[in-house]
Amino acid sequence: MAGLDPNSSFTPAVTEAFGADNVIVVKHAQGGQPIRRWDKQWVATDGQNAKQIGDLYDQLMTKTREAIGDQPMQSVTFVWMQGERDAREQLADLYVDSFNRVVAQLKSDLGHDRINVVIGRLSDFDMNNETYPHWTRMRELQVSYADENSRVEWVDTDDLNDGVNKNGKTIKDDLHYSVDGYEEFGRRLADKAIGLIGK
Repeated sequence: MAGLDPNSSFTPAVTEAFGADNVIVVKHAQGGQPIRRWDKQWVATDGQNAKQIGDLYDQLMTKTREAIGDQPMQSVTFVWMQGERDAREQLADLYVDSFNRVVAQLKSDLGHDRINVVIGRLSDFDMNNETYPHWTRMRELQVSYADENSRVEWVDTDDLNDGVNKNGKTIKDDLHYSVDGYEEFGRRLADKAIGLIGK
């Protein structure tokens, strides 16, 4: 998500659908981070920095509150692209419960019982689980989570990591997306968000 510029394709799509005066987009992303940095109730174990538990979530909420101010919100949509680090650390068994806690935090802090969620599914980067042992399990969890929750959708990213990256290098099944891939990713996220908001 860190490589996605929402102003390039995501924000224009949602503002076209709902009007610029009716949309607030807040992005807070840092590449390669585990879910525990958003989950404020995560219990740190050996090798995990307890000071980082929930710190990125707190930063997100600070940005969000500043952006919202005193404006009433009719709906909230949370766009999520994360999981690589947890796949590498073999933490798939803890992932769904942790993500549920993140969503619960949002509902409580933003005062909305119904929050839409759009998940970017991990790409086809490590389908053999060679360096990220829980890669395919994480993909399956992300899809099943969306399928089991009516206010959650997932986005396919398997074709977004081929092409030319921001450094001009040709990539194939890369961990990160191509320049065009990020553009398309934003459009796909927006399409799912618009659909959920319209429900």
